[in-house]
Amino acid sequence: QLQACGGGLVQAGESLRLSCAASGGTFANYAVGWFRQALGKEQEFVAAIRWSTAATYYGDSVKGRFTISRDRLQNTVFLQMNTLKPEDTAVYYCAVQWGPITSTMRNKERYQNWGQGTQVTVSS
Repeated sequence: QLQACGGGLVQAGESLRLSCAASGGTFANYAVGWFRQALGKEQEFVAAIRWSTAATYYGDSVKGRFTISRDRLQNTVFLQMNTLKPEDTAVYYCAVQWGPITSTMRNKERYQNWGQGTQVTVSS
């Protein structure tokens, strides 16, 4: 079971850090991905990290502003979001992909065990 948290209401230009923790298991042999869905829009890939190597992948709209990382001891993945924009407003979800390969890291269909999501609202 994944638990995503850390969302909130911030102003444009501010930062938030989301976290995704696994209860009752570890992320070994998985990739952990963040996706977001704004009201009335399709779900969008945000970022992913391969747990074994810490290799990271980003969506074009967040590259350079967001950073995904992992903490092995806490068994947690973080999404540091800087320079937030109103268009970043969405519900953010984390999920895992077993045995990931580079070509599938951005593919939401390959992810499972979706957490409940955490709301991020950025005001202008």
